[in-house]
Amino acid sequence: MWELSYKLSTLSYVLLFIAGLCTSSYFLFVHDVHAEQSSNGQASFTITKNFIEINSTTEGTIQTLNIPKASLLFDVIGHTDQNGNLLSISVQRKPELQNLYKDLELSKGSHDAVFVYPSFTQAAYEKGGFYDFYRKNCDSSCLTVPIPTSVNGFQSSSIFGAWSLKLLNYSYVKDEDIDKNPDILKPYKRVIVLHNEYVTKKEFDAITSHPDVVFLYPNALYAEVKADYSSNTITLVRGHDYPDSTVKNGFGWQYDNSRFEYNVDCDNWNFYRSGEYTMLNCYPEFKILHAEQLIRSLQSKDPTDLLDDINNWLRYPNDPSVIAELLSDYDISGKHVPHWVSNSGVLVINNEISKTDFAHLLKYLYDKNMLN
Repeated sequence: MWELSYKLSTLSYVLLFIAGLCTSSYFLFVHDVHAEQSSNGQASFTITKNFIEINSTTEGTIQTLNIPKASLLFDVIGHTDQNGNLLSISVQRKPELQNLYKDLELSKGSHDAVFVYPSFTQAAYEKGGFYDFYRKNCDSSCLTVPIPTSVNGFQSSSIFGAWSLKLLNYSYVKDEDIDKNPDILKPYKRVIVLHNEYVTKKEFDAITSHPDVVFLYPNALYAEVKADYSSNTITLVRGHDYPDSTVKNGFGWQYDNSRFEYNVDCDNWNFYRSGEYTMLNCYPEFKILHAEQLIRSLQSKDPTDLLDDINNWLRYPNDPSVIAELLSDYDISGKHVPHWVSNSGVLVINNEISKTDFAHLLKYLYDKNMLN
């Protein structure tokens, strides 16, 4: 059983996911709903009949997202009391999308990919933790915090990303699993890193030495902690302006991409290569709920090929091998793509329409047998 708590700002919501690991729906229970800023809150939710409104607050940066419920890959259902106060949110598969899930999910027990749940980051953001120290609300005693015994996640611990992948049968490990046994990642072909901002040196080495790592969230591997399993705690060692303001990334990691951390709408998301790693140019905590192509890219041999393949097709629209490569990105086949689709291809390159819109266009053509 996982128990997940999702802390939401600008209102101090605390949502508790309770889910059986083998079930296909997950529930969030809300407590202490007050019209005030929560100390470590990250996002507030308003769920209406047709939309989900999310006010995301990260380090003082406020962004509002309005997501049509019809576009969601999963049902996100709000439950209220008789006075209309939000009590719980359930997240589950949509019955009408079962065929899509078969395309997106991994087979249970698959070693194709594993994601790393950021339990140490969850601990750092808890009340009385690192961020109270950063805000000068407590002394250095706040730099030693308990390792969570359950998954009580929030935006900063990428909880929606974790549960989206969990619903699609992705295997997972936690930070402490890797710290205790760095070889635990070796059987998996691909490691997907979420917002694992705080990690130990052993975990850092295990992740960065794996041959195929996708950093799905920016700002990962940002600060070093040490773990003490006799007291079940972690302690900040270095990073995030500690021990002094000159220290940013605690590992001095040259591939740090924290500049993308505050882009939470992810409208122009794109995977790119940095060194030997695949990285995303935004914080996809909410985008992952309604971006099919983003999830599909996680199983691509090279997720960064998406825009390259569109560009190649625009240059060589009649080359069979280029057409095959383009269509394979969307898990469809064909021998011909109508010339007029190039207009949409240019719009994707210029960020004027989304990759999901382009994917839907190609899928429509495929369904209508117009790619042969």
